Amino acid sequence: MGELLHGLAPLTGAAPRTLILGNMPSVMSLASAQYYGNPRNAFWPITAEIFGFDAAAPYDRRVAALTGHGVAVWDVLRCCRRTGSLDAAVERDSMVPNDFGAFVRDHPRIGLVVFNGAAAETNYRRLVRSAPMIPSLRLPSTSPAHTMRFADKLTLWRAALTR
Repeated sequence: MGELLHGLAPLTGAAPRTLILGNMPSVMSLASAQYYGNPRNAFWPITAEIFGFDAAAPYDRRVAALTGHGVAVWDVLRCCRRTGSLDAAVERDSMVPNDFGAFVRDHPRIGLVVFNGAAAETNYRRLVRSAPMIPSLRLPSTSPAHTMRFADKLTLWRAALTR
């Protein structure tokens, strides 16, 4: 049985319009208490390219740049048991979702939910019953485990986040 892991608090600005949802932070992300903490994850390089900030800037500056563009970041799972970082290693019966009903009430301008990969979308649809229906879109995972060329991921992410 894997260790019980607890996710991170959401990253939000004053009035987010887009919510990017991962499934559960990686081991590296949890250890550093930073979203997308694995340097091989393409999340920060992709969002930096789209929104015009330095992907190598200190974490707090990257967060401020992203949230300043109306983008919030969170994960579907509040807690779960998992050994390692792969979504496939999450024990299905241990998954507890975050409270999206409260999140949307607190952030009523959210008009798009973007799933960072298939696991986030699948688990959101399976576990979350309390959130209002908001348009959503699944994008290719920024994880290094999802083998797709960076340029192809960037193209799809840019199209979604610059609508």
